[in-house]
Amino acid sequence: MDRRTALKNLALVIGSAALLPRCTEHNPVTHFKNFDVTNDQQSLVADMAETIIPKTGTPGAKDLMLDQFVWLMLDDCTKKDDQKTFFKGMGEFNDLTKKTYNKSFADLDKKQKEDLLNTFEKKSNGYSKELNGFFSTVKGLTVFGYTESKYFMTKEIVYELIPGRYNAWLPVKNNIAAKNG
Repeated sequence: MDRRTALKNLALVIGSAALLPRCTEHNPVTHFKNFDVTNDQQSLVADMAETIIPKTGTPGAKDLMLDQFVWLMLDDCTKKDDQKTFFKGMGEFNDLTKKTYNKSFADLDKKQKEDLLNTFEKKSNGYSKELNGFFSTVKGLTVFGYTESKYFMTKEIVYELIPGRYNAWLPVKNNIAAKNG
């Protein structure tokens, strides 16, 4: 065996050994700049966003990938303390779902998801600051992402670069007379 073949085989073995733990990992993780997110956490935020903005005749939150927008904004635009509060609230949300329905949020039907999220709309819902903060962050960023999305800006409201149009048929004298009258 020559040296090149041995080096290729060695690189292949080392590369495989490095990738093997990732392939057998039970709950894969997405790495952001300031935190890591499991697939279960990503699914929870995606399901919540889809419940807030469901797919109807228009695209829903999953179609517009608003869950990814929520994670990106949370990573880039919030302080470390707020991120910790968010994840603590997420844990409390999972506990609340299991306590209320004996199953995870993903396993709830559409009506149960809506009912659970509607409990957060009441001012005195009795939930902790972290839990209310988690919900309001997900809802706020989902709605913000939707209203700033390319779909919304081009299909729902038509953006005009310069508001108002030039109307050549409007007589100038009538317009001036209306201001003075």
